[in-house]
Amino acid sequence: MIRLDRYLCEMGEGTRSGVKELLRAGRVSVDGAVEKNPARRVEERSVRVSVDGRPLHYAKHVYFLLNKPAGLLSATRDGRGRTVLDWMREREPDNALLKRELFPAGRLDRDTEGLLLITDDGDLAHRLLSPSRHVKKTYYVETDGPLSEEACGQLREGVDLGEGERSRPAEIREAKKAAFCSPDSRAAWFLTITEGKYHQVKRMMRSQKREVTYLRRVAMGPLVLDDSLPVGSFRPLTEKELSALGAAEKEEGKERRSLLADTDAVIFDLDGSLVDSMWVWPEIDVEYLKRFGISLDERLQGDVDGMSFTETAVYFKERFGIPDPVEKIKENWNEMAEDKYRHEVTLKKGARAFIGECLRAGCRLGIATSNSRQLAEAVIEAQGLTEAFSCILTSCEVGRGKPAPDIYLAVAERLGVKPERCLVLEDIEPGIRAGKAAGMRVCAVKDDWCQTPEEELRALADAYIEDYTQLLDKEKGCTAAFEERKNG
Repeated sequence: MIRLDRYLCEMGEGTRSGVKELLRAGRVSVDGAVEKNPARRVEERSVRVSVDGRPLHYAKHVYFLLNKPAGLLSATRDGRGRTVLDWMREREPDNALLKRELFPAGRLDRDTEGLLLITDDGDLAHRLLSPSRHVKKTYYVETDGPLSEEACGQLREGVDLGEGERSRPAEIREAKKAAFCSPDSRAAWFLTITEGKYHQVKRMMRSQKREVTYLRRVAMGPLVLDDSLPVGSFRPLTEKELSALGAAEKEEGKERRSLLADTDAVIFDLDGSLVDSMWVWPEIDVEYLKRFGISLDERLQGDVDGMSFTETAVYFKERFGIPDPVEKIKENWNEMAEDKYRHEVTLKKGARAFIGECLRAGCRLGIATSNSRQLAEAVIEAQGLTEAFSCILTSCEVGRGKPAPDIYLAVAERLGVKPERCLVLEDIEPGIRAGKAAGMRVCAVKDDWCQTPEEELRALADAYIEDYTQLLDKEKGCTAAFEERKNG
């Protein structure tokens, strides 16, 4: 079950503020009746939702296979030229799925054609692109001359790419030149590599004194580009292709076991990590500042990320010249937010089940939050989880806010667990840095309100999840990990 406004956002109907306008205008129907409440809970796979009479069909993630033409940039946006997403949206302007926050999984050079996966599934993209996975990518390559058997042998062993880089061993075989081959081409090859260095194919051929005259990717992992998809065309992945990509779940199970092994305590950040609450604060910011005749048309979240509740109040007082004392500001915020935290804020998807797994395994649970104790206790009580947590601490109670490690070290001490035996769940960069500085393992949790790019969060944290269901292995990998730790 998810909130209706989140459902609409995930379906590409706009931002949270945009979909609330749709709801207020009576343009959204749920199971045949007009619905204006953004907080209504719906079962995403069975509910019937329509916007302006247009039915929506729920999909958690979107996957398109694009046969990229030359001349387009493999990016979400770029001031230097048209991107693959510009191209797709120009061709199907009414396709709501293309309005979602899509990105190309990997890159092809501007002049390179061929297979490109377009998705909003960051976890899948990570599996396909992570250097440690060695996912195979096959290219049809035309060159300005033939390669000797010796040259092919060197490519199969790995070659010097210059600038201190060396390629991994590759597979290469001669190909029949395509009908569309470049007039400058004299030979054609199928080259399979398991990495994605900058201009790698061109640099590999250049190491053998050959220039690439035409380049086209024809396969990536289990995805294969065939002649049925013309250059410049795109289509959703088939069920068979999605099933093939899903086979990587066994590998994900290994990551889960590694992540949760040797864990005695799990410490959750609250907002954006354990509960879906970040949407509350922009509304309160606007409403609160309006009391003082101040109009706010920008997001403040990036400025206050990691600050304690008190530090945030000081920031507001100084930046906006609020005449009230800091304690009064905090009191007003708590009054405005408590009702929402008790009745509208929900747990992140899969969090309740994950908490249950932790408790069954004997792990101690704590909360380390930059929010106020009043709101933290309100939402935990409303969710019926008061008994689950042995410790709730706020940054105000320990001194410095995140990215300082103080709060995580304090929670670990209260729980009686060494920092190296703790796992932290965090959604923002300062929180991830705080957990790492405390000597703990950190799993980043995706939140739509986080302004740090996903790639940076993945680089900082030990693991990254889109929701807690990824820590609940269907084959009980999560439980098995705890059992291994207890019995080891």
